[in-house]
Formats: sequence, C-alpha cells, structure tokens
Amino acid sequence: MLYYLFEYLDQQFDLAGAGVFQYISFRAGVGIVLSLLITIFFGKRFIAMLQRQQMGETIRDLGLDGQLEKKGTPTMGGIIIISAIVIPTLLVARIDNIYVILLLITTIWMGMIGFVDDYLKIKKKNKEGLSGKFKIVGQVVIGMIVGIVMVTHDDILVRDFSSADQQIVTQAVDSEEFVDVKSTITTIPFVKNNEFHYKWLLPDFLQDYTDILYVIAVIFIVTAVSNGANITDGLDGLAAGTSAIIGITLAILAYVSGNLIFADYLNIMYIPGSGELVIFCMAFVGACIGFLWYNSYPAQVFMGDTGSLSIGGVIAVLALVVRKELLIPVLCGIFVIENLSVIIQVSYFKYTKKKYGEGRRIFLMSPLHHHYQKKGVHETKIVTRFWTTGILLAILTLATLKLR
Repeated sequence: MLYYLFEYLDQQFDLAGAGVFQYISFRAGVGIVLSLLITIFFGKRFIAMLQRQQMGETIRDLGLDGQLEKKGTPTMGGIIIISAIVIPTLLVARIDNIYVILLLITTIWMGMIGFVDDYLKIKKKNKEGLSGKFKIVGQVVIGMIVGIVMVTHDDILVRDFSSADQQIVTQAVDSEEFVDVKSTITTIPFVKNNEFHYKWLLPDFLQDYTDILYVIAVIFIVTAVSNGANITDGLDGLAAGTSAIIGITLAILAYVSGNLIFADYLNIMYIPGSGELVIFCMAFVGACIGFLWYNSYPAQVFMGDTGSLSIGGVIAVLALVVRKELLIPVLCGIFVIENLSVIIQVSYFKYTKKKYGEGRRIFLMSPLHHHYQKKGVHETKIVTRFWTTGILLAILTLATLKLR
C-alpha cells in the first residue's frame, strides 16, 4: 500500500525521497524491520493473551530430559509469524504482483489449517487434533491452486534469450531480443545448461499433458515441505531458526532471478516480476528471527502447527516460483532428513514386526532431533548444530549458481 502511496506522491507532487520506494532493496529493508518490530513488540502481548485463554501445550511424556517442564507453554505462536509476514508485505510490496498474491494466499491458507489443528488439540482437548487426511486435503488443495496458477496465469513467464546474440543480451530490454514464454522449465543444480523441462519426463505422445505432471509435482512438493517443517518443529528455536536461514537463501535467489544483469552474469533463468519476492522473503526472515526472541530456549511460546505448516508451505511455494524446487533436497536438507528419519523408523519397525514378530528401531526415537535427545545431548546444542548444518546447506545451494 505504501508503494502505491509514495508512487503517487512522487509522480503528482515530485515529493523529495518518495522515489526511494521504487527500489526493491529499500522496501525489503523496510519489510524486515517492520516484521521484527511486530514480532518483538506485539509478541509479548499476544503470548499474555494466549496464557489468559489457557492455550497451553499438552505434553506427552516421551521420557526426554526437560520435556515435562514445557507443559502449559502457550502454543499457536504461529499467528505472530503469519501477522509479521502478511502486514509488512501488504504495506511495502506490490500487491498486484501474482507471485506476492500466491505467497500471501499460501501463508494464510496453511496457517488456517494449522490453527484448526492447534485449536482442536488445546481447546477441545483432542490429542490427535485435525485428522491427518484433512491436513493432506488442505495441502493438496493449496498445491493444486499454486500449480494451476503457475501454468495458466499470463504474468507467470520466463524470459527466453535463446534467439538473441550474446552481446545484445545485456541490452535485451531495449533491443527486444527476447521473448517471454510460459513454460514448466526449472533449474537443475550442478548441470552445465542448468535447465530442466518437466516434459522430458514424458514420452513424446504424452507431452501435451506436461502441465498436469507439473501440477502433481507442485502438490507433492508443497505437501512434503510443509510436513517436513511440521516435523522439525520439536525443539525450542529449531524450526524458526532453520526457516530463517532458508528464507535468506531464497531471498538471494529471488533477487538474482528477478534482476536482468545478475541473471545474465550468472547465466541463470531470468523470471520477470520475481524480484518483488525479495520483500516477502525478508518479511518472512524477520518474522522467523523475531519469533526466536520468545521461542529460543527456554521457549515462552511455541509456533504450533499454525506456524510450522505455514512456513513449510511458504518455503515450498517460494522455491517453486523462483524455479528452484529441485534444490529443495539441498536447501531444505534439515526438513528432508527429519522427514526421512520418521519414514525410515516407521517402515523398519513395521517390516521387522512382520518378519520377526517384534518391531525394531533404527533410531532411539524419531524425528532425528529426538534421537540425539535420547543420547543425552542438550537441546540447545542440537539446535545449534542443526542451524550450523542448515547454514552449510544454504551456502552449497548458493554455490550451485556457479558450480556446474
């Protein structure tokens, strides 16, 4: 909203300094500052309100050190994160940008699913919360919406310079030596040409159905990443800190993908309009970092499914719209490992129970962070080491821009 206000003041009254709102870097800075202020200054009041409403977490005794001490800690703190993302984005981003609209819808939609789950657990004393099948349905619906919009919306394009002379590319906007096309093309890491077409997965006679395949892939990615973030949210500060690292990385990827000069220099896909996502990304990062003010050990509030499902969905959609979804196994390696630890543990337990009559375990407990807790490692050390691993994975992700 402020973008349009200052654009009007600049054009109509030539107001000194109003033109600075045209710069993505400035608005991204404003976005992260607003996000931090919202989480830090309004977070305390919101936590007090949750305490008055007796929205405390119910803790199952899993035999973990310090676990029962967390009983009664307010949950649904994800509302703080969502507010700190949505409000700054509405204020300083261009809200007519289709990418920004998609991310706002995803944030609110996934937050609503998580809210219902948390509400049933806390207020209705339903330990299972929202049924797993209803969660999956909600994730599938938003995945389908994102996928369909990605393949049908007129403003979602990639720029093709294949017919332009290399020397003209840096002046392509003026020389018109390019064409913006609709495509399901994406980025594949460590490969020279750095491009992957979903149609390559289909035989020639089925390539007319590439869009359907892409929508299915989007649904899978959104579901997997949101569940990965949900599973990772098990220790104080773990999910929020890991997500902040991922958010910074995605902000960099969005910036270079939406900047013609950087995209040309790095020889990566240029995506018109994607630069506006930097503002959303920085609001997202500010929300996660600001949330750590109250969520770091010992946590004064938990994000709950309201927050974890939302940040997972946001990360998935961000990766999709900047065409970097094939980097998710690297960038979101913490989420992937946590998810796999649960899948491996459950599968192996069922297999051994069927074969030997007694279920056996690979990990002392899953997800993986609980395995280390069972080994006696303090949760702050586990969280710090997971953050460190996340930073290394983020650096490796950014290195793929040049390592081919």
